[in-house]
Amino acid sequence: MAEVPARVGIVVRTKNRPWFLSRALTDISGQSYDLWSICIVNDGGDAREVDSLIAGVAPLVRDRVSVIHNPRTRGRAAAANTGITALETEFVVLHDDDDLWHPRFLQETVEWLDAHQRDSGVVVRTDIVYEKRQASGYVEVGREPMWPGLSEIRYSDLLRINRAVPISHLYRRSLHDDIGGYREDLDVVEDWEFNLRATLHHHIGFIDGEPLAFWMQRAGVSGDQGNSVVALLGEHSRFDALVRDEALRAWVADNGPGLPLFLTRYIQDEVARQLDLRRTLGQRLAEAVRQWRRARRMQ
Repeated sequence: MAEVPARVGIVVRTKNRPWFLSRALTDISGQSYDLWSICIVNDGGDAREVDSLIAGVAPLVRDRVSVIHNPRTRGRAAAANTGITALETEFVVLHDDDDLWHPRFLQETVEWLDAHQRDSGVVVRTDIVYEKRQASGYVEVGREPMWPGLSEIRYSDLLRINRAVPISHLYRRSLHDDIGGYREDLDVVEDWEFNLRATLHHHIGFIDGEPLAFWMQRAGVSGDQGNSVVALLGEHSRFDALVRDEALRAWVADNGPGLPLFLTRYIQDEVARQLDLRRTLGQRLAEAVRQWRRARRMQ
């Protein structure tokens, strides 16, 4: 019987984190759905370390794994694009080496996209899992739902903040033919910017219920072992602002500065007005006395 080709291509981005990479491969091999292949993108890390680890995994997993070694670090977006370009599967998903899935993640997301042909991808309910280093490796010390009130992936919500981290989002590879790849000029927030472009013209489904993806975070851990949203918090703020400023300038170039100029001052004045309404009578009297004293001193 001919071998059934993989439908899901899994890109695993890694760099000098063999413990996490080993855990990720174990996580993927435990999926109830098995029509998958893996492209590991070693983004400037120790090549021998990765090759040695792959050589030691079970043949059923090893035969489905390809590895690309970047001789130097190119960044998160470039690593994602490199892996996706190497895949020829119907669906793709980014499974960073430190994140995890429920065993039914691939099963339920593939079934969703088979049943909802107009959806470009699907996001699952996700937990944030906090972990801490111990002698045996990293262990869970707590968790909480990510966006517990989330019921749909909407463009309007994404304008405020990302609602779909890579580990939670399986999508059709053809989406890249339509909107392009991840922006390699963004050191972080590349997944948020990609989701904005995706939802501008496409619908992303949402699977509610039991969490099927786990976004792992390690407070206080930096360097290669750190989680990007924690270790690179300052970079997230910077590149978030750059994406917004770029979009604003593009809008003004087409429509003129009138509306942004009006809204900037209107919002400032409205916030001040709302804060003033919340002040107590005593606070208002105290402010009036201070203004009276300042006026007397200036006479």
